[in-house]
Amino acid sequence: MSGKLSIIGLGPGPDKWLTPEARAALDEADALIGYKPYTDRVPERAGLERFASDNRVEIDRARHALQLAQDGRKVAVVSGGDAGVFGMAAAVLEAVEKGDAAWRALDLQVVPGVSAVLAAAARLGAPLGHDFCVISLSDNLKPWEIIARRLRAAAEGDFVIALYNPASKARPRQIFDAFDLLRDMKGGETPVALARAVGRADERVIISDLASVDPALVDMATLVLIGSSETRFLPRPGAEPWLLTPRSYGAGR
Repeated sequence: MSGKLSIIGLGPGPDKWLTPEARAALDEADALIGYKPYTDRVPERAGLERFASDNRVEIDRARHALQLAQDGRKVAVVSGGDAGVFGMAAAVLEAVEKGDAAWRALDLQVVPGVSAVLAAAARLGAPLGHDFCVISLSDNLKPWEIIARRLRAAAEGDFVIALYNPASKARPRQIFDAFDLLRDMKGGETPVALARAVGRADERVIISDLASVDPALVDMATLVLIGSSETRFLPRPGAEPWLLTPRSYGAGR
């Protein structure tokens, strides 16, 4: 087969966080497929045909991309952040698993990107210096009971917790329920950060703690980070404190 399929993470937003490998894969493509807010981030150019679609049609989008690649096209499927973190890489491989056997022979590559948790952590200092976990609060593809069980397990394991997809117009309550659950299990002084649209013009980062953070400030563009028992504030003059989770657990302060 002469076609090629690249699954690309565009990073959290600014062009400077698009990796050179991702940029090269986009430049090579003659077909661009993705959720419209992501395809809109790729500049128009001659020879690039665009196929934008709505949210929640990931498998249809993946099948379309695979068929185009089978037909000989050089296809770029785009996600925000890293395509392997709650992105299109899993959707494409799910489609391969259940689809045409010929799709398994396609020239397919997953191109890494900068995930939102990494961009937010860099802004905040060093909150991911020790073990952490990433949990999506979206219950579109899994029941809330599973999300709650994973939040409890993460809190019991004393992980730093990063929350993706924390709130949307269709899901306004989950972030409130998540904070209620965590407040029952963790100290109110636990550091919390709300990192919204990091790297973009409307970036906003709020530093708080578990007792006083306001879940109403969270939207779909927000990465929520809840510290472990080791995470602490590191004051600095004239600026918000850094967040630090030291590499050595239980070493004291």
